[in-house]
Amino acid sequence: MSSTTETKAYQAVAKDMPYYKPYSGPAGGWGALKATATHWLKSDNAVRNISTLLKTNQPTGFDCPGCAWGEKHENAAIRFCENGAKAVNWEATSRKVGREFFAEHSVSWLYQQTDYFLEFQGRLVEPMRYNAETDHYEPISWDNAYALIAKTLKSMSSPNEVEFYTSGRTSNEAAFLWQLFGRAYGTNNFPDCSNMCHEASGRALTPAIGIGKGTTTIDDFPKANAIFVFGQNPGTNHPRMLETLREALKAGSKVLCFNNLKERGLERFQHPQHVDEMLTNRATPMNTHYYCPKLGGDMAVVRGMAKVVKAMDEAAREKGSKVFDDEFIATHTQGMEDYLAEVEATPWEMILAQSGLTREEITEAAEVYVASKNVITTWAMGVTQHRHSVQTIQEITNLMLLCGHIGREGNGLCPVRGHSNVQGDRTVGINERPSEALLNAIRDRFGFEPPRENGHAVTESLHAIENGESKVFIGMGGNFVRATPDSARTEAAMRTCQLTVQVSTKLNRSHLVPGADALILPCLGRTDIDVQAKGPQQVTVEDSFSMIHASAGRLEPLSSEMRSEPAIIAGMAQAVLGDYPVNWLELAGDYDLIRDHIAAVIPGFTGYNERIRQPGGFYLGNSARDLNWKTATGKANFFTHKLPNHLVPDEVAARFDAETLIMQTLRSHDQYNTTVYGYNDRYRGIKGDRDVIFINPEDMARLGFTAGQQVNVTSIWNDGRERTIEGFKLVPYDIPRGNLAAYYPETNPLIPMESVGQTSLTPTSKSVAVRLARHESGRIT
Repeated sequence: MSSTTETKAYQAVAKDMPYYKPYSGPAGGWGALKATATHWLKSDNAVRNISTLLKTNQPTGFDCPGCAWGEKHENAAIRFCENGAKAVNWEATSRKVGREFFAEHSVSWLYQQTDYFLEFQGRLVEPMRYNAETDHYEPISWDNAYALIAKTLKSMSSPNEVEFYTSGRTSNEAAFLWQLFGRAYGTNNFPDCSNMCHEASGRALTPAIGIGKGTTTIDDFPKANAIFVFGQNPGTNHPRMLETLREALKAGSKVLCFNNLKERGLERFQHPQHVDEMLTNRATPMNTHYYCPKLGGDMAVVRGMAKVVKAMDEAAREKGSKVFDDEFIATHTQGMEDYLAEVEATPWEMILAQSGLTREEITEAAEVYVASKNVITTWAMGVTQHRHSVQTIQEITNLMLLCGHIGREGNGLCPVRGHSNVQGDRTVGINERPSEALLNAIRDRFGFEPPRENGHAVTESLHAIENGESKVFIGMGGNFVRATPDSARTEAAMRTCQLTVQVSTKLNRSHLVPGADALILPCLGRTDIDVQAKGPQQVTVEDSFSMIHASAGRLEPLSSEMRSEPAIIAGMAQAVLGDYPVNWLELAGDYDLIRDHIAAVIPGFTGYNERIRQPGGFYLGNSARDLNWKTATGKANFFTHKLPNHLVPDEVAARFDAETLIMQTLRSHDQYNTTVYGYNDRYRGIKGDRDVIFINPEDMARLGFTAGQQVNVTSIWNDGRERTIEGFKLVPYDIPRGNLAAYYPETNPLIPMESVGQTSLTPTSKSVAVRLARHESGRIT
């Protein structure tokens, strides 16, 4: 059945659902302009936010608080997308949440409200402390808040009883101070939002090519002959990538998309800044090939492609030619023979069963790869949130090494990061498994011996808190409770903490799951002007292409009680450690001093302060792009893995029956990470609801359900715990049979804390085994 026929079939069975109306427009276009205007007006700060938006991602403005996609080095009046505008307007509201709000609303009442309601209330404007007796947050001075933190941390029997969490919002300067504080205190417990998204990319790439980052720059894309896009939805998650793909397509590149769902942003795009497209209502097709593999089937897809490429090379050599880049392989790689032997031994039956694609489709994709001189592969969380994600990314890397597609312009590996500085945080030291080189550099710079044992990643920190091994949680941004898996267990664990501290811009669910004692510390956001002792300050961030940009806010803070993240970290550190090993308050007063330390400790940052004052910032460099392989072998390594026996753990697969389905969690178009901007998902046709399950209509009929029917969803695991969500409505959708999709964080309760990626420890949010059951209320009307 063709895609068009399938779509019509889904529309037919869904026509009676009031909250579902398939979207006929392209990504971007008039729909994006309308949505941007709506959120601009909802900010209650509309006039001021016009100029604010125009400073987004500009050389003299601030970095978008949304995604980490990079910028072209050229002048442009507008450098924000629809979802970037939502993020800016959401942060730049004039609404305030202070003592009057908390006096009126108890924590128990607030806990019953939706995520949207909580964050819509406005910006946090003064530090607050939870009073368990009254069940309300009450004002506390900054000095007393720091004193409480110091008293608690000094009372711990071990520094490893404290978890120092970091979100991608945190700047390079704040992240460096944060890791220095934690290590001077004595721990490597740095659970980080990267642990829940692209951890597998770093774990896969570092031993393979010597660096855990992508090897491309944004300027490589229009030079590529083929771009392979695996497991991502740029139309919602990083819309500015659509402009880059559009440019590549217009330059003649083929774009091959491998995605479990048909996503509008990968189908067609109307550029809101191109008047001719808008006035004529034309759109650019965003792919030359579109494939829908099974959830978790990407490794099998790439294995099949490698099998075809190997056969093509053998056939070419019989005629005196070749497909593989023999010189590149001999000079720069190791381990190809073992890998190709495993490729040869992998049966097509297994490849086709796991991938969900036909042999003809896989062959077609492989032929495009072979015919292309320049190739880029990109991927996101559709690849990284499975049990075998590290193996999948190394399989992608293997394919690229066969024909030498690393280290040349127009070629390379491109993990597409999510939050705007999640990569930069790692670069400057946020890592629970730090390298000896980093620890030695810290020792030499600051004169103390940092801890050498590994700390906790996110899922490890959850287990430690649950088991009573960790007693304090300090969150530098984010919404930890809502972002993490196994929601009921996570919340129960967090309530056992002796102290929880949340450094935040807005109210969120994590504030309403306090420990025995709890603090909310209001911080400045990207849009806010940051003035310290030495005057106005700017921070820096790193994008997906290793570009370091300066960022300076444009708006006066809503309250004098709001402090910058570096200032808050310095205040905590000064209270806990005094002037050891640095004068923390001096650093907080002048971020140039922080950058001087970063330049001395982190490779690539020489001349940091001078270089960030150049328009557009500077390129940090990439050793693998320079064919400098910082691996144990000194070369790029082929890794040989068998395809997994099953796409979920074997013990879970053993419990499968005809009613078992595999579910992925994903974002709606009206959200960013756990922040919910509204209840519409324009591109998927959902209006006014989030409690929905996307399902293939054949599965729906086979299981005896009807469109719009409410169901309960129960995940399958082997620990005897019941994980169920109730009353979710079925939406027939263009998705492979046997697969489901639903929004997070509403579906996070279904993900077992123990269900993590091998090596990466990332929650397996894209491969959750579930069963559906009728909900008591039945079909909605």
